[in-house]
Amino acid sequence: MPYPPSASRPWWPFSGAAPGTRRALRDDALFAAFVAALDMVLGLVTSDGNRSLDAVGWLLLMAAHVPLVWRRSHPMPVLLATIVGVAPYHAVDYPHTAAIPVGMVALYTVAVSGRPRRALITGVTVVGITLVVNASVGPKQVEEILRISGWIVAVLLFGTYVRVHRQYIASVVERAERAERTREEEARRRVAEERLRVARDLHDLLAHSITLVGVQTSVAAHVLAADPDRLDRAAIADALDDIAETCRTARGELRATLEVLRSGSESGDDGADECRGPLPGLDGIPDLADAARTAGAKVDLAVREVAAPPAVGAAAYRIVQEALTNAVRHGGPGLGVRVAIHEREGALRVCVTDDGDGAGPPPVETTASGFGIIGMRERARSVGGTLEAGPRGDGGFEVLAELPLGAAEASGGRR
Repeated sequence: MPYPPSASRPWWPFSGAAPGTRRALRDDALFAAFVAALDMVLGLVTSDGNRSLDAVGWLLLMAAHVPLVWRRSHPMPVLLATIVGVAPYHAVDYPHTAAIPVGMVALYTVAVSGRPRRALITGVTVVGITLVVNASVGPKQVEEILRISGWIVAVLLFGTYVRVHRQYIASVVERAERAERTREEEARRRVAEERLRVARDLHDLLAHSITLVGVQTSVAAHVLAADPDRLDRAAIADALDDIAETCRTARGELRATLEVLRSGSESGDDGADECRGPLPGLDGIPDLADAARTAGAKVDLAVREVAAPPAVGAAAYRIVQEALTNAVRHGGPGLGVRVAIHEREGALRVCVTDDGDGAGPPPVETTASGFGIIGMRERARSVGGTLEAGPRGDGGFEVLAELPLGAAEASGGRR
């Protein structure tokens, strides 16, 4: 019977190789030679038998060590072969002490490589054979029989203990490795989430402002190119002022975001908790509408006062911001947009629709693909909500989000 996994391999210097390999055979051969040398010394210095070792005795003693070469791959056959070798040795009454180590090694190998039940059966069988063979021995041999039986039981118990201990160590190592793998996977997941969060925040902060700057620049260019002889300096000055104000706002928001990220990095936090810095909320939506109006859109606000958790308010703000950005980018000046926010059935309902009737010069990057709708859906999911976005049946575009007000507060706190 081959050895089980490494946790159950025998305990001695030559136990590192897997059973059946050339290295294992080499190590076991060296160990068998070591045990044979020990038994030779015991055979020379002990004289507990009635007969001194002769050529036949040395041959029987050395032959009993040969099976130890295959002790790891075939423990039970090795034990039987060892018994076959030492039985005639003891029967002829050669020095008994010299043959004890090889027998104990074979017994230990069986105990450490198998289940405790097999070790128990082996011990009972070996002790029983010893008692049967010596049944007719006089009272003077009773002490010797008990001594041998005690050694057999002790070796089997020691081998069983070593097996159980190695299994325990292996289970501890396996749990530690599994925990380490879990930590590494968690670290990779947190890094991926952090990268996604930073990308989403930068998109939310910059896309709106850059779009407004592009539209306002297009308006100024249109005024310059429409009628150069009747230059409307006031309109151009207003457009440039709007551009400057938009740039200042974007710079301030970007600085606030970078400060949050830097403070999270210096404190060892993952920076994912947006509540570390001031969160935009429903009270900032009128400013978004004013910014869209400066780009030429006609924005109608219908915002009811709702006591929303900070995370829900921030998610609603970002969704409206991105929806207005997309409307201005694709609709151009003159576009009609309606923003409606109210509470319904324990959830904050955010609806942004446009009529798709914008007119004027084409906005910049009208064909560029982005991540606006993806980011809006991620914002809604971050507080346990849902979002739908798509064209309207009668023209235009609609963004509809449902953000739970109760469960989202705990979710926002965790974030």
